[in-house]
Amino acid sequence: MKTYSAKTAEVEKKWLLIDAKGLVVGRLASIIAMRLRGKHKPTFTPHIDCGDNVIVINADKVVLTGRKRDQKVYYHHTGYIGGIKERSAKFILEGRFPERVVEKAVERMLPRGPLGRQQLSNLRVYKGDKHPHEAQQPVAFDVASLNSKNSRLG
Repeated sequence: MKTYSAKTAEVEKKWLLIDAKGLVVGRLASIIAMRLRGKHKPTFTPHIDCGDNVIVINADKVVLTGRKRDQKVYYHHTGYIGGIKERSAKFILEGRFPERVVEKAVERMLPRGPLGRQQLSNLRVYKGDKHPHEAQQPVAFDVASLNSKNSRLG
């Protein structure tokens, strides 16, 4: 018996729609990362982009457990000497682009390199409940029903 290795032309990509309202960020991100990589498929091949396209709506309504909303810090560097900047998760979630919290969580769970960047391009995150991908007929994927710890009501 030979080991199966998927070809790029053979990969079948689906479109998933995830409503992030009330979901825990880390748990949501790990499920999204697994779907983007294609590890949920029996035809998973590590060097091929065989994952699905994922649309996340209501990214501004995600939940961080514990005191992470106030204490978690995101760093970036300006490129100048001493130019390290920091922002709290609360600042980002209440700002103009709250979807970046979900994007960063997923990005950091994907491998670095050209394949990881290609897989990350299959993720679309929106802060509201509207998205421009109705033509792709995305299938709703209920993350909250997978495990009771995935969502926090409140």
